[in-house]
Amino acid sequence: MEPRVKAGIWVSMATRLSDMAGRPAVIIRKGDPDAGGVLCLLRGREGLVVLSQVRDAEGRPAWLRATGEAPVDDQAADAYVARQVGRDPDLWVVEFEAPDFKPPFEAKLL
Repeated sequence: MEPRVKAGIWVSMATRLSDMAGRPAVIIRKGDPDAGGVLCLLRGREGLVVLSQVRDAEGRPAWLRATGEAPVDDQAADAYVARQVGRDPDLWVVEFEAPDFKPPFEAKLL
């Protein structure tokens, strides 16, 4: 079994990488610092893409475009986040400025 990085440490790393790349990041919601999941909001000119943390077929970390390929408006993204937080109160939510809709951290997108 592959060791997992604690959620709070991962969020700190991702926001720092984003800041280093000149892309502001904001922690919208703090979840469980040890075992919480993470949702990433990528904000571009056309709206938002929500990435949900998942595992690929081999059990490695990956990200799923939870709101689909196309960007959505703030209301659709907020509704998705609210549903997920309702299911998982330990969830972290982090928003990144991403004009190209690419995360500022290394990510395998499914």
